[in-house]
Amino acid sequence: MEPIINSKLPEFKVQAYHNGAFKTVSSEDVKGKWAIFFFYPADFTFVCPTELVDLAGKYDQLQSMGVEVYSVSTDTHFVHKAWHDASDSIRKVNYPMLADPTGVITRGFGVMIEDDGVAYRGTFLVNPEGLIKLAEINDNNIGRNADELVRKVEAAQFVATHKDEVCPAKWKKGDETLKPSIDLVGKI
Repeated sequence: MEPIINSKLPEFKVQAYHNGAFKTVSSEDVKGKWAIFFFYPADFTFVCPTELVDLAGKYDQLQSMGVEVYSVSTDTHFVHKAWHDASDSIRKVNYPMLADPTGVITRGFGVMIEDDGVAYRGTFLVNPEGLIKLAEINDNNIGRNADELVRKVEAAQFVATHKDEVCPAKWKKGDETLKPSIDLVGKI
């Protein structure tokens, strides 16, 4: 299995449901900005809406950090709209919901469950250069935490602009970082 960290964003062009309309979203639209790809198994399920609503609660903060969020499932954009219309929870989602019924994006990120035709719960952060800097894949019975995702995005953005520093465990924005050097070896 090839490592996905620092690999290029897969190329794609799909339909999406966003802000009450259908639109086309492609890998070209992602270039030059930070982006989260948030894969989930299917609309009209159980854990998925809890995660999408949790992430919706952080969307304004992520936008202020220059990050676009794309949720992705193998449902069609029509199903995304129907779910949005039918669910009070999903009506809170303001980020683009990408439709991947052919699995091009889901396979490109390596999260397709071929026997079921759905995605694992994969979370990926892509930097403005189009490189994947964060990858997390959960089994579908394990929900994610948007607070932790925001923390990881903050860390990724920090190290992107501070090349000589690294973020230790549980680092939060404003905490001290480390400057790797031979002087730190064996002292932490």
